[in-house]
Amino acid sequence: MRNNEVILLVDTYRKLHRRGAKVNLINIIDKTHPADLALLFRSFSQHERLYFFSLIKTNEQKAEVLSEVDDNIIVEILHSVKRDEIINIFREMDYDDESSIIRLLPQEEQQELLNLMKDEESRELEALMEYDEDTAGGIMNPEVFHLHENLTVAKATEEIQKSADTEMVFYIYVTDERIHLIGVVSLRQLILNDPQKKLSDIMVEDVVSIRPETDQEEVARLTSRYNFVAVPVVDDENKLIGVVTVDDIIDVLREEATEDLLQMAGLGRDTDIILKSVWGSIKKRFPWLLATYIGGLIAALVIGFFHDLLGSFVILISFIPIIAGMGGNIGTQSSTIITRGLFTGRVNPDTTWKIVGKELRVGITLGLIYGIILGGIAFLLSYVFHANGYDYSLTNCIELSIAIAIGIVIAMSLATFTGTLAPIVFNSMKIDPAIATGPLVTTTIDILGILIYLSIATGLIHL
Repeated sequence: MRNNEVILLVDTYRKLHRRGAKVNLINIIDKTHPADLALLFRSFSQHERLYFFSLIKTNEQKAEVLSEVDDNIIVEILHSVKRDEIINIFREMDYDDESSIIRLLPQEEQQELLNLMKDEESRELEALMEYDEDTAGGIMNPEVFHLHENLTVAKATEEIQKSADTEMVFYIYVTDERIHLIGVVSLRQLILNDPQKKLSDIMVEDVVSIRPETDQEEVARLTSRYNFVAVPVVDDENKLIGVVTVDDIIDVLREEATEDLLQMAGLGRDTDIILKSVWGSIKKRFPWLLATYIGGLIAALVIGFFHDLLGSFVILISFIPIIAGMGGNIGTQSSTIITRGLFTGRVNPDTTWKIVGKELRVGITLGLIYGIILGGIAFLLSYVFHANGYDYSLTNCIELSIAIAIGIVIAMSLATFTGTLAPIVFNSMKIDPAIATGPLVTTTIDILGILIYLSIATGLIHL
């Protein structure tokens, strides 16, 4: 849906609401796709959202909308709907969607809903909720379609036709008597084979599967590498316990990409930060800004330590923003490249030092290019100072230009090295490497870059 269509629909909904045209609203809601309705909900007030949600005709439609809307809107709706109605809506959902939604509620409310469910439903949900929400077990659907190895192709086709209530059937997972995963058959293989052949005769035995504790980011990486639309989940005994499908993978990729971007900007991991209140946003952003604030204070102390030098050669102050900015920029570039490489698998223990060396060469080369240019500009400016009667000798002009040139070379080289190595170190420590591209790298580079720059200037001028 395009932006202009969203604006038009939001305006239409509000006009009908103001006129009290309930029947028209019900009709337009019924014709709006659940994913589009979830998008529109972001533009409505809380009162409007709850009213429009109450006008959705069936529990199945309500379940589809609830599966698409943002987390904070889900909580709003659940707190406004009666408990028995929530249970009826949940019955139209897959278990993995139910699990994701229930996790958003406080512990006591989760238990209350589980107690209201049928024993079978609550057992399935509680089993899923034992897994961390960011793992394969947390996002899998336990209602996985599988068939016995001795079934014929004809019989397997009949079973597929009866599987309307099962998670999307992309592959037929073949199991033995104890539901151990022993093979897989694609729908194409099934259609093209002799109806009397057994599944065990046509199945692929080398099945790529995952454990329930596998991190969801690794699941996304695996499915992307092999171009799967679903991946089976097995326990330690290779028993088939669930499946992660492409719709879940897309959600994971979107969530992880959003989290990484937010962390690179020093905004934490909250993907719904744009929808938070002013105070909620302040609480999320304050700690990250505090790190930059402290770093800025340290940089100010470093500059203050060289007050005698800067008092005598004011021109040095003019180049501090350039050196800090260039270092921070190239450091962030390197961190972003490496973080992306770690996610896609292109950066691994075998390639680490080769990549670090390459990025360092890039930093040194770019530093030399900009150092020569900046050194030349610094010489011309200091010479202008000298020509206008300032207490700058020609020797000082040369010394200042060399100090500025060397300062930017070292700052950019150091920034590239730090920006490359930091995500790798974080990743080896099992910490999200995206954190390294935020305030940590830029603040560290600012402090060290300024310190090195002014130290070199002091050394050269006092030679």
